[in-house]
Amino acid sequence: MNPTFAIAGKLTRDFLLPPSGSPLLDSPGGNLLYAAGGLAVWDSSIGLISRANNEYPREWLDDLGMRGFDIRGIHVLQESQGMDMRNFIAYTETNERSHSSAVSHFARRGLPFPKSLLGYQHPDEAPQKKRMQNAASPAALDVPKDFRNARFIHICPFDFTSQSQMVNLFGSGSNQTVSLDPAPSYMNPTFWRDLRVVLQGVTAFLPSEEEIRALFWGETNDLWEMAGRVSEYGPKIIVIKRGGLGQILYDVVNNRRYEVPAYPSRLADPTGAGDAFGGGFIAGIQRTNDPLLAVLHGSISASLKIEGSGPFYPLDVMPGLAEARLHALQEMARIV
Repeated sequence: MNPTFAIAGKLTRDFLLPPSGSPLLDSPGGNLLYAAGGLAVWDSSIGLISRANNEYPREWLDDLGMRGFDIRGIHVLQESQGMDMRNFIAYTETNERSHSSAVSHFARRGLPFPKSLLGYQHPDEAPQKKRMQNAASPAALDVPKDFRNARFIHICPFDFTSQSQMVNLFGSGSNQTVSLDPAPSYMNPTFWRDLRVVLQGVTAFLPSEEEIRALFWGETNDLWEMAGRVSEYGPKIIVIKRGGLGQILYDVVNNRRYEVPAYPSRLADPTGAGDAFGGGFIAGIQRTNDPLLAVLHGSISASLKIEGSGPFYPLDVMPGLAEARLHALQEMARIV
């Protein structure tokens, strides 16, 4: 059977020092898996679209298949082409995220430095060139033909050109719903003209507050004005993710604005919470066709993710917890 959902995103081999709990050293990660974990809280008919090199553990892919995900869209490159799939994340005493100085982070915690992380360098954080493609980004040409008929598509953050091609592949379908989570590397004023073209094929745009403020830097400080500007180019739903402050939603079709608080959950590890939100959001759209309820679904997926480490932590919680939280959060959302 064709999957109901398709998620395009990146796979990584994570070396994670969370705010609390045990480290995860060389474990499955990447925004693709965090989004899939957030979606699978509600529905598991998911096709995964990504790339991996030939050093990526085969047993990790097998595990994804055992979980019920359709992995035919994960393209394993026989030549690694210099692709380093390692990803280091550490949290400081103030819960600030760090991707650099790996040796000092391990030393500060009194942990031996893993040999498999030797030689690691975090990719350059400088603004990307407009047409530069990352070898680890999923490619539209790799998408299986039957995935292209999926009704609901979520595109995780990766390079601008590859995201544009993925939107072009899916966004032309009149009966398809496409949600796009932008990458921070291109959310700046120099990309606005190019981004406007891509937005024409997007149903829902899901930036973080930091990302959308960077896009409109020097023009306005009003988040609602930013959402309105984005809506002029096609998206019917704009959600601005605000971390612990929750989300704001502009429902363009019904001309309604909402504030949704974050569900009050215990913070153990925020890694991947925004991606889990994206997965939960697209599940909510499929279940309800209601933008507000979709945001609530995403918020609950994120609330479950931050209570533990690893992309599939939300799937190990007590049965019924997600639905119970959904009903509770629905009472807290308010129209602005």
